[in-house]
Amino acid sequence: MSQRQALEADRPRIARERQLWSPRWWWREFLRQLRELRGKPHEIALGMAIGVFIGITPTIPLHTILAVSLALLVGGSKLAAALGVWVSNPLSIPFFYYGSYRIGQLVLGLPGINLPDDRSLLAMASLGGKIVGAMLLGGVILGIGPAIVAYVLTLKLASSQWFRDAAGEHRE
Repeated sequence: MSQRQALEADRPRIARERQLWSPRWWWREFLRQLRELRGKPHEIALGMAIGVFIGITPTIPLHTILAVSLALLVGGSKLAAALGVWVSNPLSIPFFYYGSYRIGQLVLGLPGINLPDDRSLLAMASLGGKIVGAMLLGGVILGIGPAIVAYVLTLKLASSQWFRDAAGEHRE
C-alpha cells in the first residue's frame, strides 16, 4: 500500500479524532443522547438534575454510581442521571474542586490551608477530614443551583415538540 493510499484509508479515523476535540460535536452528541431518552418529562428532568448535582460534587470515582442510585431512589431517569454527570469533565473538575473547598471553608470557618499540587480527593484526604468535609459540604452547596437550572431547562426541553418528535410518541 502506498503512502497516499494509507493516508486515504486513515482519513475517517483522523476525522473522528478531530471531532472529539470539537465542543460543537460534544454538544450535538449530548442533545442526541438526551433526545433518545424515554420517559415522562419530569422523570427525565429529575434524572438530569441529579446527574448534574452529583457531577459537581467532589466524588469523582463514584459519580455515575451515585447519580444512578439516587435517581432510582427518587424516581428519576437513570439514563438522564448518567448523562447529567457529563458536567464533570477534565476542564471543569479543577474549578468544581476548588469552588467546593472554598465554599466549604467559608461555611465551616476553616483557616486557609496550603493545598497540595495533586488535587485528587485522596490527596486532599491526606490533609485531614476537615478538608474533605469542607469539600463535600461545599460541593453540595455548589451543586444546588446548577441542578435546579438543569431541572428547569431539561423539563422545558423534554416537554417540547422537538423532543416529543424525536421519541415518536406524545409524552404526558
